[in-house]
Amino acid sequence: MTTPQTLAKICKAFQIPGHFICGEPYGSGHINGTYAVTVDQAGQRIRYIFQCLNTTIFKDATGLMANIENVTTHIRRKLEATGAKDVSRRVLTLVQTCEGACYLDDAELGFWRVYLFIEGGRTYDLLETPEQAFFAAKAFGNFQSLLADYTGPRLTETIPNFHDTVRRFEKFRQAIAADPMGRALAAGPEIEFALRHEALAGCLLDLQASGEIPERITHNDTKLNNVMLDDRTGEGLCVLDLDTVMPGLSLYDFGDMVRSACNPVAEDEQDVSKVVARSDIFEALAAGYLTGTAGALLPVEREHLAIAGQLLTFECGVRFLTDFLLGDTYFRIHRPGQNIDRCRTQFALVDSLKSQADTFMNRVRAL
Repeated sequence: MTTPQTLAKICKAFQIPGHFICGEPYGSGHINGTYAVTVDQAGQRIRYIFQCLNTTIFKDATGLMANIENVTTHIRRKLEATGAKDVSRRVLTLVQTCEGACYLDDAELGFWRVYLFIEGGRTYDLLETPEQAFFAAKAFGNFQSLLADYTGPRLTETIPNFHDTVRRFEKFRQAIAADPMGRALAAGPEIEFALRHEALAGCLLDLQASGEIPERITHNDTKLNNVMLDDRTGEGLCVLDLDTVMPGLSLYDFGDMVRSACNPVAEDEQDVSKVVARSDIFEALAAGYLTGTAGALLPVEREHLAIAGQLLTFECGVRFLTDFLLGDTYFRIHRPGQNIDRCRTQFALVDSLKSQADTFMNRVRAL
């Protein structure tokens, strides 16, 4: 954990007037180190978000920061051009270093960035109401809509092939063959389920390869806690965690929302009979996303909203299963067997999404 003394040093490296008061860990993220830092500025306490980037996961940290700078600059200009209010609360604001860079890369301190803290809003780790689902999905849809006319340099793939389910399936097959921990026998039903659903893996990539769906700028990690909701109105304020913003498919973003929001139980729930895709949440997500994208989605994209949820849930399950077979080397676990339980929950959700697919698509068409 980073000490207050180190945070004070980092504070001096950025264009932050005033005196460092305190800093403490903030949020529930597992990849980067995040801190809320309070600074005294002429007697007023102002907060900032300090983040130490995990350069083991994000190997091209400078490319990642260029993405964020390009994307936030574009969104800010769009919002200002339309006369939007509270622009500083609706898009992340990077604080520059004393040398004018958008990040600090220091051999002693590490790789840091600083954002203005957005007051008057909060994130939620657990979805509580369909209204929250609507506003979160609307925010992600609006984020994509604001970037639809981006003309800057092509964004860096911060995690190459992040949603290439075909590649991930091949790694899964390699893990079965290697079976370094001798766990394949214990995961027999889950392996059989994955192999039986292999056709899902390429369904969106095939549409992209044929030119039917376009590449867009997408968020690629559309969990509820990556949207800040306004404390007063409940509406989506700002999309957060832009580390995986890069070229992708709109259906990846919607599918990951379905995966993370429709399941009413914990990701590692051991009683999979409790896993069900909540239809009211799916409908709220679809309504919010279609509202946010403001008619920008093609008919073929809208027609695949339901299967996108199945695909991204399946992909996540395959990743958990692969990591279980390889000895839990990627996803952090807090107890033995947690990754296979996570896999089982994802696969149970796939089944629930499949069983309701026609109902879900009828609701999308009605919207």
